[in-house]
Amino acid sequence: MSVLVNKNSKILVQGFTGNEGTFHATQMLEYGTQVVGGVTPGKGGSMHLDKPVFNTVKDGVTSTGADVSIIFVPPPFAADAIMEAAEAGIKVIVCITEGIPTKDMIAVKEYLKGSGARLIGPNCPGIITADEAKVGIMPGFVFKKGKIGIVSKSGTLTYEAADQVVKQGMGITTAIGIGGDPIIGTTTKEAVELLMNDPETEGIVMIGEIGGGMEAEAAKWIKEHGTKPVVGFIAGQTAPPGRRMGHAGAIVGGADDTAAAKMKIMRECGIHVVESPAVIGQTMAKALGLVTA
Repeated sequence: MSVLVNKNSKILVQGFTGNEGTFHATQMLEYGTQVVGGVTPGKGGSMHLDKPVFNTVKDGVTSTGADVSIIFVPPPFAADAIMEAAEAGIKVIVCITEGIPTKDMIAVKEYLKGSGARLIGPNCPGIITADEAKVGIMPGFVFKKGKIGIVSKSGTLTYEAADQVVKQGMGITTAIGIGGDPIIGTTTKEAVELLMNDPETEGIVMIGEIGGGMEAEAAKWIKEHGTKPVVGFIAGQTAPPGRRMGHAGAIVGGADDTAAAKMKIMRECGIHVVESPAVIGQTMAKALGLVTA
């Protein structure tokens, strides 16, 4: 079993013929992902990367049976692209676009309620189910199939965590990059819950950062409902209050938003908190009883 995407997922690329869409769709195809076509308004009926191009998501879904979309659309148009995908019946929508206005995302969140669609992102690296489907911009070679799930706000740290886990011989089930914007489609808790319910996932790596309350929310859920070991890391441990660190959502607004406060809550909830991403793999190995040292 896998979480969100697998070898049978049929992916439609929104913004297919642009530079970003072309580059990453090529990488996804090389990984073995089942990309069935793409959407570029005005170019419907043409072919790109030997795949059909459609004017609308609805046309693409009708023609190909696509159930997943990945969005490489400029910020002013990305919110509309998300809602178009949901309206067309896409079940998993991955939005890579960075810089979508917050007011647009408020409208998207409201629109998605009751739609049956799950949004990952925006401003995220996407999802990868190792050796099955890469729906995102992550370097696929890092992810080898195994038994550890990853939930992360940070793209770069997702890759680092995966590398650490693979080097310990455990491998990855699914890695979910949820995005670092203030308003995102899937929270840390929701992503952790998906992995906690996946029978093939035996442990979870949870990577957060300063700002917001998602890690605390997830930690409290894990304390109540968790059945698998969770290794946690918080980026931005040296950030002073008021300093934003890269992501729009990574800004300390109060005492509970700091890395120290989050790490304290996570420890109290039974999470194996690490001070450095360099020890994520070995900490998980210990948590699973694979090593004793």
